[in-house]
Amino acid sequence: MKKFISLAICLIVLVTSSVSAREPDAKRFAVPPLKYSYNALEPYIDEQTMKVHHDKHHEAYVSNLNKALDKYPELQGKTVEQLLLSINKVPSDIRETVRNNAGGHYNHTFFWDVMSPNKGGSPKGNIMKSIERDFGSMDNFKKLFKQTALDRFGSGWAWLLKDNSGKLSIMSTANQDTPIQLGLKPIIAIDVWEHAYYLKYQNKRADYIDAWWNVVNWDRAEELYNEK
Repeated sequence: MKKFISLAICLIVLVTSSVSAREPDAKRFAVPPLKYSYNALEPYIDEQTMKVHHDKHHEAYVSNLNKALDKYPELQGKTVEQLLLSINKVPSDIRETVRNNAGGHYNHTFFWDVMSPNKGGSPKGNIMKSIERDFGSMDNFKKLFKQTALDRFGSGWAWLLKDNSGKLSIMSTANQDTPIQLGLKPIIAIDVWEHAYYLKYQNKRADYIDAWWNVVNWDRAEELYNEK
């Protein structure tokens, strides 16, 4: 009986060791849950768009990124920022896949974070002072930002960015390119891929942009601006 118990204990130890040696889930990327409900941004962004955008489009980027990294376990465990900032060190056979899908994951995670229900309005604090300094006025900033978003041919993003000196700028990136690869810090961003607005606004990108200002989380933008 004692021999049987000893053998059972050994088997349990072996099984436990095998499980603990597997790749931890923490090394795989996951779509972060929204901080608000799918319908919380209505009437500006509809519930169905949020469900498809967050649960399908964002999930596809994460799934494709994880699949690409399965081939190179040494890259697993890196943050999405680390992957993007050292993209030229990623093996060439998965580099483009990682760039596109890590970019998609980063951009969308940022996008969800700078929107919130019952927000909009005008910023306050340092971000407002900097907008007035660098663009003349809030109205002029919104006009320039909207035009940049409208001028993005095809799919992409429009960003409000901060450089190392604290100066703000507006720029657009194509597809899932990210400004962090240029050494710039995102403050707010709008997704102008058609899947972000087509169910509600069809081809009226300008109407989507105008409505989007009502869900911009300027409190979060202020936090991001003040970060070193």
